[in-house]
This record gives sequence, C-alpha cells and structure tokens, in this order.
Amino acid sequence: MTIRLKQTDYNIIVSHARAGLPCEACGLIAGTVEGEIKTVKKVYPLENPDHSPEHFSIAPKEQLAAIRDMRSLGISPLGNFHSHPASPARPSAEDIRLAYDPKASYLILSLAEEHPVLKAFQIESGIVTPQTLEILS
Repeated sequence: MTIRLKQTDYNIIVSHARAGLPCEACGLIAGTVEGEIKTVKKVYPLENPDHSPEHFSIAPKEQLAAIRDMRSLGISPLGNFHSHPASPARPSAEDIRLAYDPKASYLILSLAEEHPVLKAFQIESGIVTPQTLEILS
C-alpha cells in the first residue's frame, strides 16, 4: 500500500506534533483509495486528551465531528497519525496492542532527531507492515 500525502498536509502534521510537545499529538487522515494507493485529501489534527508523552487517545466528540466532515466532503477515513516526541517512527508495543483496524494506515512522526521522520504502517493481528509514504509537492 502506498500513502500519498501533500507537503502542506505533512507540514500540518509536523506543526501539530511540535505544538503538542512534550506530549504525543494525534489526528485522523482522510481521502480516497484506488487500488493500492491511498491519497490523503484532508488531515484532522485532534487533541490528545491523555496529555502524555507516551500514549494518546482521540476524544470521541472530535472523532465524530471529523467523520461527519469527511462524509460531507465525500472522502473516507484512511487511518490516523500520532507523534513520538522522543522515540523512533515505529509502532510501540502499546501502538500495536491498540491497533484495532487492519484497513487503517498508522502514520507515526518521530521528533526524536533534528529533522522529523514520518513513516506509515499497517498493523493487523500484531503484525506490523511498513507502507510506502510519498510526500507530494
């Protein structure tokens, strides 16, 4: 699976993650699916009500509002994103345990180094599979 993300949406994810420091930041991604290509059309930066540097959750009210907006725009939920303020861009044991949707793409942004690193994954039954991430200008 390939995830296509516009540079402007990548910038939104990075800005949201930096604004959330020292805690994890999170949100949803939505767009279209054609064959093996998911194209992100909109990023939804959401609050992490856990206010934790090691885990996140998405407030149900915000998630519902995002889903309503997706429906009004004719786009589909593609997955979510969250940041790792001090660890690599790979799913933690908790991320794997809490991954509930094998069709979702899980984007993880590491802020551990000078330059942010964003990676995408599919997680199904505890098995993590990297996805190709293309940042489009």
